[in-house]
Amino acid sequence: MKRIGFIGVYDKTDLIIYIAKILTTLKKKVLVVDATVNQKARYVVPVINPTTSYVTEYEQIDIAVGFSEETDIKRYLGLSKEQDLDYDIMLVDTDQIEKFYEFDLPRAQRNYFVTSFDIYSLKKGLEILAGLKELTNLTKVLFSKEILKEEDDYLNFLALGYKIGWNENRIYFPVENGDLSVIYENQRVAKIKFKKLSIQYKDSLAYLAEQILGDVSEAMIRRAIKLIEKGV
Repeated sequence: MKRIGFIGVYDKTDLIIYIAKILTTLKKKVLVVDATVNQKARYVVPVINPTTSYVTEYEQIDIAVGFSEETDIKRYLGLSKEQDLDYDIMLVDTDQIEKFYEFDLPRAQRNYFVTSFDIYSLKKGLEILAGLKELTNLTKVLFSKEILKEEDDYLNFLALGYKIGWNENRIYFPVENGDLSVIYENQRVAKIKFKKLSIQYKDSLAYLAEQILGDVSEAMIRRAIKLIEKGV
């Protein structure tokens, strides 16, 4: 099972769910773990009988909420500690350094630092990374109105002295491009729809999915997005 970490205080629940939708459309079995303080997935993902911790299915994606560590999910699913979770990919959303270790993200195939460029998201997000015990490779996922070198330079400056190895490639998502309105509408109807998302947003989703999968062509990912747009 591939494990992928998404770290930061910036709201990334919908982003992760949209990535998971692409992966499941490509016939991957995916578990999304909301290991954040606010547990946004508890509110935006439909569930019939929510409890303190649960795993629910949403458009072929399994979503786990309220678990402190991976072993708790195994116990909930009736597995022993030694057994592996029956998923191709696990996407972990966290804003706590403790959860970074409790979900074994140092062993993740990829870890992403997700942020916008407001000071709270930057400084609070990096505060999480201050607790890293070893050098960790991270890929930046940046939400910004414009792609400015000055913003990236500022992030690098704030992160000086941290145990971070930044990957060269950066993934940008647009803000103020109408995508949030589309996402909010999708939340209200409890559907994952891509049709009204901006081209830039879908391009970045495709790039992220391609990185996570590693062995699937961009053309196949684009076809999967077209299928989601058509509601197939």
